[in-house]
Amino acid sequence: MSSSLQPRLDPGVLKTAGRGQTHTAVLEAGPGDIMWISWWLWPLVALCTGDQFRDEAERIMQGTPVIDGHNDLPWQLLTMFNNQLQQEKANLTSLAQTHTNIPKLKAGFVGGQFWSAYTPCDTQNKDAVRRILEQIDVIHRMCQMYPETFVCVTNSTGIRQAFREGRVASLVGVEGGHSIDSSLGVLRALYHLGMRYLTLTHSCNTPWADNWLVDTGKDKAQSKGLSDFGQSVVKEMNRLGVIIDLAHASVATMKAALRLSKAPVVFSHSSAYSLCRHQRNVPDDVLQLVNQTGSLVMVNFYNKYVSCQEEATLSQVADHLDHIKKVAGAGAVGFGGDFDGVSR
Repeated sequence: MSSSLQPRLDPGVLKTAGRGQTHTAVLEAGPGDIMWISWWLWPLVALCTGDQFRDEAERIMQGTPVIDGHNDLPWQLLTMFNNQLQQEKANLTSLAQTHTNIPKLKAGFVGGQFWSAYTPCDTQNKDAVRRILEQIDVIHRMCQMYPETFVCVTNSTGIRQAFREGRVASLVGVEGGHSIDSSLGVLRALYHLGMRYLTLTHSCNTPWADNWLVDTGKDKAQSKGLSDFGQSVVKEMNRLGVIIDLAHASVATMKAALRLSKAPVVFSHSSAYSLCRHQRNVPDDVLQLVNQTGSLVMVNFYNKYVSCQEEATLSQVADHLDHIKKVAGAGAVGFGGDFDGVSR
């Protein structure tokens, strides 16, 4: 830097202060110094402003903990450790190869988490029920092994109690309607084991509901939304108190379920189609139904659902939150990060 742009400081006048206090420096300005001061000052202002926003965010989140709609850590525990949680490498306080561990949950002020009990589509009509029971078992064992961090709950009273105790209210979401093997009896049994939402489809049709790949042309529509039995599934979920999750559903299935359900539904990990035209996202006409029914869209952090590209930014995630708020209302906005279920 040329000498003409060097600030002339009065030693004894330059002061620095701790966090939350004003940083001041008295400069003896000369020609050209104004430009130098702007280079020096604005990054400092931005840093202080960023600290204020973070402090305010942490204050809000301490009183209103985050409830995230979808986390696939149980699937990672299966694929990495064959559900053997006693292994030293599977310790959730030090687990490093996953998006999720206990220190990260605490740092993120997560107060409630829907853990995904998931089994792939290739288990449909085979061993899907057994496999989903094993994944629900893993979630319950997480609560048993780390009682100081997790408490398995099934209702809003339990969630509020977990908030007061500073623990993560842990709920079971079953991802994929193929997991009930077209049986209302299995649906009821999973409810009694703690399931509190069921994703009607994963990336495959069930005999009674169509998935999002129908909208891409890769799968053929079978139920044109919901079959008669699919409608019975929705009605029984309403009766039991199981939330209907429409992530992964075709648009026809979304609309059919939103119009039929007597209770609000969720999209546990989906973003806004208008901002990223991926069929896993929610189009505006469906967002209008979300608004009319008091339902919830929990925004996914997967890059391809946020930006429709390999890379994405948090600012783009915020754009999805803003768009859903604009079309469906502030009450419709949620987080469904899909941590440990996506590659980017």
